[in-house]
Amino acid sequence: MKEVKIHVIRNGKVLIDRALAYKEQTIHPMPYTGWFRGKKKKMWVPVSSYLIEHPKGLVLVDTGWHTDIRDKQRRHLSYLVSTMFKGKLPEGEAIHEQLHKRGFSPSDLDYVVLSHMHTDHVSGLKHVKDAKQLIVSEKEWNAANKDFGYVKSMWEGVKVDLFSMGKIPFGPFHKGLDLFQDESLYLVYTPGHSKGHVSVLVKVAGGWVLLAADAGYSPLSWNEQILPGVVTDENDMKKSLQWVKAFSERSDCVEVIANHDPEGKERIIQ
Repeated sequence: MKEVKIHVIRNGKVLIDRALAYKEQTIHPMPYTGWFRGKKKKMWVPVSSYLIEHPKGLVLVDTGWHTDIRDKQRRHLSYLVSTMFKGKLPEGEAIHEQLHKRGFSPSDLDYVVLSHMHTDHVSGLKHVKDAKQLIVSEKEWNAANKDFGYVKSMWEGVKVDLFSMGKIPFGPFHKGLDLFQDESLYLVYTPGHSKGHVSVLVKVAGGWVLLAADAGYSPLSWNEQILPGVVTDENDMKKSLQWVKAFSERSDCVEVIANHDPEGKERIIQ
């Protein structure tokens, strides 16, 4: 059988307030916005996506920034969102450019999986709209099209299919989706940062790789149980972080990867 290969891809970076990644106790009512906070409180972190070469299909997880971030940033993000953080996307790092460098085109993708629908995860969605299927959890789709904080123009006109959560053997709530129905790749329900957030669990030769998305901003998040600054449900977020930490300590866990880990590098896991 063909070996599973995971490409860790960088799609530029984002300048955020540290309190967005790691919740702070402060008199500031909304420190995660970065409003009225000094430069020393800001940090650049990578924006990531993952290309999984699997025997049953080619899977992309998240899409990173759209090329509009290079020269139309305020319009692309919306004025309000653009006051909270800045994106940067060097030439060659947009998702369709990254696919091309690896010998693929968007139409080669069997699935595009959206861990959740915050801007830095779906901005580049239109670059891969020719994939065979684009999927997101029904919970996340409903929240993204109803709640404050999402930029709906990023998926306007793109066909996105929804999946509901079924029972799986992993995750804080044992809910998610067995994508290929063969126990080799799970979309694991890890809510808290958003209502329908999923992490992706991939079986490789040595065990499991957990692509935690924003269930934690770095290993510091789950090792120290530090919640992000923005959560939809604090109890859910705590349970998700506890599960990620417990999974990271399993003997069959090869690695846990956070989307915005400042120490993360582009590489291939196989």
